Amino acid sequence: MIKALKFAVLATGIVTASHGLAADLTIVSFGGANKDAQVKAFYKPWQKADGSKVISGEYNGEMAKVKAMVDTGSVSWNTVEVESAELARGCDEGMFETLDPAQIGLDPKDFVPGAIQPCGIGFLVYSTVLAYNTKKLKEAPTGWQDFWDVEKFPGKRGLRKLAKSTLEFALIADGVAPAEVYTTLATKAGQDRAFAKLDQIKPHIQWWEAGAQPPQFLAAGDVVMSSVYNGRLSAEQKKKYDLDLVWNGGLYEFDSWAIPKGAKHQDKTREFIAFTLEPEQQKNFAENIDYGAANMRAMDLLDKARIAELPTAPANLAQQIPVDALFWADHGEQLEQRFNAWASR
Repeated sequence: MIKALKFAVLATGIVTASHGLAADLTIVSFGGANKDAQVKAFYKPWQKADGSKVISGEYNGEMAKVKAMVDTGSVSWNTVEVESAELARGCDEGMFETLDPAQIGLDPKDFVPGAIQPCGIGFLVYSTVLAYNTKKLKEAPTGWQDFWDVEKFPGKRGLRKLAKSTLEFALIADGVAPAEVYTTLATKAGQDRAFAKLDQIKPHIQWWEAGAQPPQFLAAGDVVMSSVYNGRLSAEQKKKYDLDLVWNGGLYEFDSWAIPKGAKHQDKTREFIAFTLEPEQQKNFAENIDYGAANMRAMDLLDKARIAELPTAPANLAQQIPVDALFWADHGEQLEQRFNAWASR
């Protein structure tokens, strides 16, 4: 595949370094179990196949870091993992290079709808869902209404210290129908409603910022329930620490590869991205973490029992809401400012 990609790239007029001069790539991701799965499924196989080295880094999604590199012309990252809303916003603001799937031999029809964007390509599908400690609660919660019910389900709650997802969950808890969440949140009245709902549980919230924190909080008993990235709650953790999750009312979206504007070795980076999106690599990734493969051809390679644990399993997907990335690209800055001011009070 790598050799084929080099010919394809050359055919489009982009100069590709020879195998003997393989460029090392700096790949930045969100870390934790997600990064561990990437190392196994992407980085090590790529290094073996290509002969180059992957220098892996971590961040928590701070777009200010990307913007600072782009603005100063000192881009040290070759590709970065970004969430859907940040990808759309960064593309609009000129922070990312365009990424044409045809240029690297990818067929958009092979991918989950929404994975292919002008400045990035989704390589995983993840969900933010409700998780809970089964030993700390007398009965299992069934959705965000229960998350907000501190009398029936006493104890601390974990929420991501970010407007995105937190505001959606507040509206769902307040009775807004899933199909109406974003139309409601687009109005001043809807935003006020979400913050008023958050006021109700603010004294009970323990904030998290890194994806590894919610399972840690739950396992330690610091919180009885928390929003969590589904892939951070492995089958081993569920069994060892008596944890479980609820798909109902979850939010699913993509994490995508994006190339910062002005990054070096862009031809090689595109080869790497295409490599990670091959069915075999996608299958290997989904076997190492409970995230869905963006390339649907990988589903044919996965065991049925494994598919049932993924957010892209039909039964799980039917209970969730797709994150509206364009909504957050348009409203994210204003809502995050309001959220940060609210959280700091």
